[in-house]
Amino acid sequence: MRVMVIGGGGREHALCWALAGSPLTDELYCAPGNAGTIKDAVSVNFAVDDVDAAVHFAHQQRIDLVVVGPEAALAAGMTDALIAAGCKVFGPSKAAARVETSKAFMKDLCRRHDIPTPAHGAFTDPKSARTFARKLTPPIAVKADGLAAGKGVRVCATREDADAAIHEMLVEKKLGAAGRTIVVEQGLAGREVSAMALVDGQTALMLPTARDYKRAFDNDEGPNTGGMGAVSPDETIDAATLERIRAEIVQPAVDALAAEGQPFKGVLYAGVMLGEDGPQVLEFNARFGDPEVQVLVMRLMSDLLPALVAACDGVLDTFDLRWFEEAAVTVVMAAQGYPGAYDKGAAIEGLDNLSAEQGAMAFHAGTDMDNAGNVITAGGRVLAVTALGESVAQARDSVYQAVRTIEWPGAHYRTDIAADVPEIAAATGEESASG
Repeated sequence: MRVMVIGGGGREHALCWALAGSPLTDELYCAPGNAGTIKDAVSVNFAVDDVDAAVHFAHQQRIDLVVVGPEAALAAGMTDALIAAGCKVFGPSKAAARVETSKAFMKDLCRRHDIPTPAHGAFTDPKSARTFARKLTPPIAVKADGLAAGKGVRVCATREDADAAIHEMLVEKKLGAAGRTIVVEQGLAGREVSAMALVDGQTALMLPTARDYKRAFDNDEGPNTGGMGAVSPDETIDAATLERIRAEIVQPAVDALAAEGQPFKGVLYAGVMLGEDGPQVLEFNARFGDPEVQVLVMRLMSDLLPALVAACDGVLDTFDLRWFEEAAVTVVMAAQGYPGAYDKGAAIEGLDNLSAEQGAMAFHAGTDMDNAGNVITAGGRVLAVTALGESVAQARDSVYQAVRTIEWPGAHYRTDIAADVPEIAAATGEESASG
């Protein structure tokens, strides 16, 4: 097959790496790609939301399968346009992707189909939003309806904080169009977990558990980020809990979208709070998590390509995936200052020391090549260094050994990824630090 991956981040490098290993892949392209994807795929220079360029290239190169990575491409209608042009596409339609791109739509879908989610309301008027927020018990979540580059959610410890967040979004319009509508939601106590599934429009095939770490600094401190690390399996989720999430949240969402005429094909990612009232969905994403996908592809024994095709063709009910028993840990190396302002263009040294055969990989996210052919930093999250091990503790030791071989001025990473896993915490006395 001739395959094209849309995107240029760590998620897309992980997908390219997995797809390049398939005996069914004849040609592999990545648009726009990064300094890591060029080892596995031919880079194509167009933006992730340039629908016309994607359609033209897919037609010109007779692409058999397009894998859409980032939410921006889904929101732009990339899937719809490529399918209309005759391509097979792994990724939901623009309408189905609204479970991520519109929090108000997602909440209303849950209400219409009795999918458990916290009490909430959607608002465009600040006075109405404040009145509703005062009926809730802190913590209170205030969320921009649209995509806001990871900055659209405020979890407020007091009603005054909630008032301030509502004012920033609806009055000061600090998030622009993304914040024209907001969702005000009751905060919940419990344990937040993630669950991902391959979906073919009807069937949800659950993937192994993985947990990410959102805060920028050790001990779960600092601002939220796109993810500073991940571990798989997530030992806090047992098989019975994962099945309950599938049966009560993921499959009902798939059924709801199909019933409303917008079947979902791709990856459905549920952010779930486990509390006294059972699992409740906080949000859905319409694509692979990053950096969760990095730990998953390292553990994947099966060929990824047939699984993606099966999702496109609606035959996941007859499909299964096999996984290595080993654990995997990812540590994200970021630019100094991330998720705030950061510099670009620093040369990265030590990447040649890593390879999958040695048990560790550096999946590129924010990287580029300079005129001399050196790999340089080009984003906030720069690398997702990932390692396998017979246990989480062994994978953690291996990944930090790998991280210490990579250098650039200002490189920043958390030193406590997976330190809260029970087998490690029991030995070190670490408190839970998962984000």
